[in-house]
Amino acid sequence: MSRTRLKVLFAVAALFTAASVAGPPASADALYHEIYRPQFHFSPQQNWMNDPNGLIYYKGQYHLFFQYNPSGATWGNMSWGHAVSTDLVHWKQLPLAIPQDADEMVFSGSVVFDRTDSSGLGTAANPPLVAIYTSAYKATGKQAQSLAYSLDGGTTWTRYSGNPVLDLGSQNFRDPKVFWYQPTHSWLMTVALSDQHKVSFYTSKDLKSWTHLSDFGPAGAVGGAWECPDLFPLPVDGDPARTKWVLVVGTNPGAVAGGSGVQYFVGDFNGATFTSGDPPYTPPAGDTLQDFDSAAGYGTWTATGTAFGSAPAAGTLPDQQQVTGFTPPGLANSYNGGDPSTGELDSPTFTVTKLYLNFLVGGGDHPYVAGAGDGTPPPGTLFQDWSAGTTYADEGWSATGSFAGSGPLAEQLPNQLTPRVLDTFSPAGDGGTGTVTSPAFTISSHYIGLQVGGGDHPWGAAAPTAVNLLIGGKVVASATGTNSGELDWTNWDVSAYAGQQAQIQAVDSATGGWGHLMVGDIVFSDQKAEPKDDQTSVNLVVDGQVVRSATGSDSENLDWASWDLHDLVGKQARIQIVDHATGGWGHILADDFMAASAPALSVIQRAHWIDYGPDFYASSTFNDTPDGSRIMVGWMNNWQYGQNIPTSPWRSADSLPRRLSLTTVDGTVQLTQQPISLNSLRRSQYSTSAIQLDSTTVPVAVPVPANAGPEFEAQVSLNPHGARQVGLDVRTGAGGQRTRIGYDAGSGRLFVDRTASGDVGFDPSFPSVESAPVALTGGALALHILVDASSVEVYTADGTRVLTTQIFPDPASTGLDVFAEGGRATVAGLHVWKLASIWP
Repeated sequence: MSRTRLKVLFAVAALFTAASVAGPPASADALYHEIYRPQFHFSPQQNWMNDPNGLIYYKGQYHLFFQYNPSGATWGNMSWGHAVSTDLVHWKQLPLAIPQDADEMVFSGSVVFDRTDSSGLGTAANPPLVAIYTSAYKATGKQAQSLAYSLDGGTTWTRYSGNPVLDLGSQNFRDPKVFWYQPTHSWLMTVALSDQHKVSFYTSKDLKSWTHLSDFGPAGAVGGAWECPDLFPLPVDGDPARTKWVLVVGTNPGAVAGGSGVQYFVGDFNGATFTSGDPPYTPPAGDTLQDFDSAAGYGTWTATGTAFGSAPAAGTLPDQQQVTGFTPPGLANSYNGGDPSTGELDSPTFTVTKLYLNFLVGGGDHPYVAGAGDGTPPPGTLFQDWSAGTTYADEGWSATGSFAGSGPLAEQLPNQLTPRVLDTFSPAGDGGTGTVTSPAFTISSHYIGLQVGGGDHPWGAAAPTAVNLLIGGKVVASATGTNSGELDWTNWDVSAYAGQQAQIQAVDSATGGWGHLMVGDIVFSDQKAEPKDDQTSVNLVVDGQVVRSATGSDSENLDWASWDLHDLVGKQARIQIVDHATGGWGHILADDFMAASAPALSVIQRAHWIDYGPDFYASSTFNDTPDGSRIMVGWMNNWQYGQNIPTSPWRSADSLPRRLSLTTVDGTVQLTQQPISLNSLRRSQYSTSAIQLDSTTVPVAVPVPANAGPEFEAQVSLNPHGARQVGLDVRTGAGGQRTRIGYDAGSGRLFVDRTASGDVGFDPSFPSVESAPVALTGGALALHILVDASSVEVYTADGTRVLTTQIFPDPASTGLDVFAEGGRATVAGLHVWKLASIWP
């Protein structure tokens, strides 16, 4: 187990016993109207929220329970919060439903109405609501399924004395979704075996005794833990005689937009087993450049070093986890000698004749970095290696906050050069904050080289983990980590400050995930320090330069990758498989290099995604809706950055509820989605005739009624004609602030670009462009757009694609533009409705 992983576990364990305490709620006149507060999405009054739980319609109300920290604005102390609605639009938060206790946190689950009192937890006259949730035991980390019941409509809950009711002794067994399965007159549970990428099915007559039926998986996207499964039937094209079953499961990380996401499978369920209707994938045909199926050796390919051995591997090597996803009998596998071994495998030179190069790749996630070296320090003066003593005072540095009285740690981080480092994870974990400041020195070199690791929270963003250069008390240069336990070199060009007095200061103000910073050696030099080359990569080399590169995903399962070579046709190239890493996942796997006329698709590209945006996860559907419809709600956030979003006194919101259907599209049954109606919030309508554009941006002046804010709903049709891109810029403002919603004609994709959407600096993964493949209908794309204070939800009119995205614009950024780039386009049928708030 890597030290990085140990740190994560240590931080989680700390949260099991303590959590940061949020401040008091905002004043009454500001509550629910703070900056970034959603105005038509549910968010808790204050504190942290994640997964929606226990969705059920009962006696005229939709009940929304949710993962909740009653004591702080980051994950911890997990309990069930509670809110209700009569229309799925207006919500009222109720008191805490199921709190954590001394023994367990209350993880995700579901609620059923036990109308026949099969559980015996109520009476025939007053049957109970029963919550089936995951007990996360604090002492052991074990996860098991437990019950709580309510006899007053969900307001108060009592834990069942016989808990847990289903226990495998696992730390990765969670998120039960239970419903009544009429054909067998029994309860059915779907629950995740998270680390195995499986969903298990169980049956019960009384909610207390459960019998295992079957497992589904691994299948689809398996890059991260599987969580929050859901299983339900839907008629195809509205025909009850053609019913299919939909299995939904979250994956974190490894989703189509990065980080957290939700995939689905359409298939059949016979009461015991779910079978997906997805056929096996066949990549495009092509010319084989290398398939590693010769036991005699690598043929015309040349191996150097020891990592690749003298011949292809026949699968898994000694002491390696099982290797899957390659085409037998052989593959390139650099685990010969384990992760510490290094080497390269090079193809002969060939002429690029096809438009794509497809291949299978797996192993470590260590990308190629241009200009990387061996990681040794540059020549110069060693300013700090943390060897002088056991405290920062011994080193001549001053420390404040959590670090006062503490000192550097003896560690063994990747790329660490000397025995000890400054590490703000000690002594208080990620929750610790403070500064560590060097003595003053005179700048006398061109560069200052520093080894830096830890959290990626840059200076200038909220709650930084940064090492800064101070001159006259002002920050003139800064560096931060990359959310990694590895140290790597960074450089400050300080030539402009020659002769001036300076100090170096490590600042840790972050308390959430990766809320710490590591600093290794510091060198004054006239040469730049080179980052360590620890790539595990497949590279394409043209004219001596790496022009394409791919790496693994820290997985022994190989998946398809594809390089677009349109610009390289006719050039001489060679393939280079490189293993320069010696630490964890320090190996690379590759197979089946094929020159083809079409790209191969990765598992992530082939998977079926509920939402192509970055902010839809941990979804669940309502039990017992009055009209039998299937209504889904997701957590509108992402574990990549969820604990760092710049909201207060609450953190996280839920997606707008959406109605699900199964629709035949181009001969394939797909899940389609439509948002619930917001007609009750519409306060004005603005419409325009068709707007003709030619490589320009045009503002749209939408009147704002007195009882509405910048939030709006829109419908529009985009026709690219000859333009490269066409679409809308929403929440526009000064300094080029905007969120761009558009269609890219070249790639055939609908996209949302939030790179200039406002506050994007709180996490490096946040400023992003996400997209989904979409075919035009009659040359146009019709969209339904929902813009709240801190989110954008974009639906294609046919419901086949949705992108949900958080944004954090300035309050003054309220403009709306239409644009076209690279030619003529038409924006037609634009209707905009300003929306009232659901909050008083």
